[in-house]
Amino acid sequence: MHLDSLNLFLLIGTGLMFIGLLLGSLSTRIGVPSLLMFLLVGMAAGEDGIGGIEFDDLSTAYVISNIALAVILMDGGLRTRMDTFRLALKPALSLASLGVAISAALVGAFTTWLMGVDWRLGLLLGGIIGSTDAAAVFSVIKGAGVNINERVASTLEIESGLNDPMAIFITLMLVGVLVEPDAAFGFGMVLTLIQQFGLGAIIGLGLGAVLSEILLRVRSNEGLHALLLCSGGAMVFALTNLAGGSGFLAIYLTGLVAGNRRGGTGDNVLRSMDSMAWLAQSGMFLMLGLLITPSELGQHLLPALLVALFLMLVARPAAVWVSLIPFIFTWREKLFIAWTGLRGAVPIVLAVFPLLAGVGETRLLFDITLVVVLISLLAQGASLRYMARLLKVSVPATAAPKQMVPMAHSANRYLMQFEVEEGAKAQGQRLGTITTQRITPVLIIRDKAFLNLSEDPQIEAGDMVSWLAPLSEQDYLSDMCHKITVAERRYFGDFIVRGSVPVDQLVAVYGIHELEERLKGMTVEAAFEDRFGQHAVVGDTLKLGGLRLRARTVEKGRVIMAGIKLPQ
Repeated sequence: MHLDSLNLFLLIGTGLMFIGLLLGSLSTRIGVPSLLMFLLVGMAAGEDGIGGIEFDDLSTAYVISNIALAVILMDGGLRTRMDTFRLALKPALSLASLGVAISAALVGAFTTWLMGVDWRLGLLLGGIIGSTDAAAVFSVIKGAGVNINERVASTLEIESGLNDPMAIFITLMLVGVLVEPDAAFGFGMVLTLIQQFGLGAIIGLGLGAVLSEILLRVRSNEGLHALLLCSGGAMVFALTNLAGGSGFLAIYLTGLVAGNRRGGTGDNVLRSMDSMAWLAQSGMFLMLGLLITPSELGQHLLPALLVALFLMLVARPAAVWVSLIPFIFTWREKLFIAWTGLRGAVPIVLAVFPLLAGVGETRLLFDITLVVVLISLLAQGASLRYMARLLKVSVPATAAPKQMVPMAHSANRYLMQFEVEEGAKAQGQRLGTITTQRITPVLIIRDKAFLNLSEDPQIEAGDMVSWLAPLSEQDYLSDMCHKITVAERRYFGDFIVRGSVPVDQLVAVYGIHELEERLKGMTVEAAFEDRFGQHAVVGDTLKLGGLRLRARTVEKGRVIMAGIKLPQ
């Protein structure tokens, strides 16, 4: 009987997982976030659905969700380049602290007014749904089918990795106030917040460096390496929580350090981690779907919908606008960041806190949180690609190399192989004419034969050309070896200019005489730096007289190449 029960459990669990993964893989074609599909499959299998499975074990849900979130954050940290972290850390940190506080306060005030509940209960709801969710943000941005410009995408991803301490702090503080109304909450609570951020950062960075050093000295295959990363990250997560810090922040920073230290992790390891992250988030959302009872949600559906709309249309935009005042963001970018404040598993997990603590009326908060998450994934997640194009924060993707391999013990050098397309700029040119100081040709294969590079061969369509170059030259090589698409031409223009070209020389070539005095004598790179500081990203636009330059290739905030759009 016990064996039969085990087999039945495995059949149901794996069956739900299979259905969820199948629908999730199809969901991107219709623009629906895959996480929403897992949630709906879980609801369909629940007690109100066709499966009729009764699941209300909040403690188990809480434990599993924490483990899954830890794996997802680890994977997100591994994929975040340190240059990206430097670019977006300050605005992301502002959104993760001030932004969450503002959003929580506004939602709390609105809920108190709308539903007539105690202000502490309203503020508790604001804290629960105040933070964006890493699993939702990482998954939806990755599966949106558009390339969001680096400044915006990095800010959103890093914010979702950093904002949990503030949301947890607000939630625990309000739970404490509701459980013990007479307790004194003052400077000690501020110290708790500092402890959450401080210990999370110190332990995450410190143990992340230790873990990466250990793994660099252990020879293991990709699957084992990914398992070592996960288990080591889980140890950091648990240790930080035991020490009183934010385990979520610590494991994200551990992944960041491990992914960037001395060459980081290879593509095969990242693919293994990607599978683990998918397993974690799909299993978590299936379980959370089982936890949802749709018939109970109907009792508070109208106020929950109003709270969700207020959060998306008022609280989140206001928080983003205030938090990003000191930083260089266009109004379009701010509006997109405001719209992409995706809620997911984190608010649901936080909504379990007051239920476990026995706070009265918290089932109301739990039901509202579930509706907010569903509306966020459905409305914001499904419309992300359309909003990106509407607000012009998406960047056309360049054709990727056939193969790209990082070179060991060589700073930022990659072996890139491209196949020359018919009609590409490189076709018909000598190898030496398209080679720069930063690029070294390694190999040309034509009809399965190796060409002699010393003879400076003429490149033909169909040639497989391998280069040794820094990552910042990938776009240049892609432009030379592939035909520029209509989308790229429309976005960047027909011509490309190096960042080292003097602005005076550029405008003279095109017969333009209207130029600001301060730009005279500058290079294209310096002109972009004058406008954007050292925080330029691909897609940033600069006007020089009648010319419009758009950053095409950027390395550490420096514009290496820019597209030229000529005046009409």
